[in-house]
Amino acid sequence: MSDPAVLDEVARLLGGLAQRDVPLGPLTTYRVGGPASVFVEVADEEGLAHLVSAVVATGVDVLAVGKGSNLLVADAGFTGVAAVLGDAFAEISVDGTTVRAGAAAAMPVVARRTVGAGLTGFEWAVGVPGSIGGGVRMNAGGHGSDMASVLRRVRLVDLRSGEDGSVPASSLDLGYRRSAVAPHHLVVSAELALATGDPEAGAATLAEIVAWRREHQPGGPNAGSVFANPDEDAAARLIEQVGAKGLRHGTATVSTKHANFIQADEGGRADDVYALMALVHERVEAATGVALHPETRCVGFDLNPRLEVEG
Repeated sequence: MSDPAVLDEVARLLGGLAQRDVPLGPLTTYRVGGPASVFVEVADEEGLAHLVSAVVATGVDVLAVGKGSNLLVADAGFTGVAAVLGDAFAEISVDGTTVRAGAAAAMPVVARRTVGAGLTGFEWAVGVPGSIGGGVRMNAGGHGSDMASVLRRVRLVDLRSGEDGSVPASSLDLGYRRSAVAPHHLVVSAELALATGDPEAGAATLAEIVAWRREHQPGGPNAGSVFANPDEDAAARLIEQVGAKGLRHGTATVSTKHANFIQADEGGRADDVYALMALVHERVEAATGVALHPETRCVGFDLNPRLEVEG
């Protein structure tokens, strides 16, 4: 976390781009959590250059918010700069079987756009509520596929050095729900390699995935799967096995529809969600010996080492 003097300096350098003490909860799918000391919406390339310059000069901590679909911010907030990429970074272009998408593009939008263009290979992403940038960072996936299966290159900015360039997917160490993209990296865009498909078959697949998710996963304030599935098992099965389905802590509850989802009450507390994650983790490990690893990125907490995201 950054100290007050650094925050004041970065706000000065950012000038009119900087906002102070902006609540982050409304920008996440949990809808809970505290403010960012400094908040920036990056509207265009000029704004991005300004942000990078200010961060490199101060060394301030940066949080890329994206769609907030895999993010839990402590009630105390984030002591640093939270950045959101604007619509200029959400553009999607299709050239043959190559798709280029800005980091701010929503994954379901890209999935539908590619199917409409007669391509296949990205249908699975219609059920992932995150951004392309977040999808790269965590190697998002579902329904038997993931970003690693289609990702060719990304434009990556190093917020420590200011280096900005295109890097091959092979250099990102993409694994199950993890990558080498660090907190000081900002994904700006991605290039996907898909295949020629049948639009009607693709549309049917999209509909099947959406229907399956509605049937099997809860709605309301949540961030999707809380824990990654261990090898040859399912986190939801283990959580249900130890009797944690429906477990409540304060304003947070383990979903009764899908045990690997935690739901936050309206007006609830991020700290309750985090505490419930810890309780579920401890109960599963004590009963089964399996240490679950979180998918959710937890920010601003006095981190329990067991709840740190790998990779």
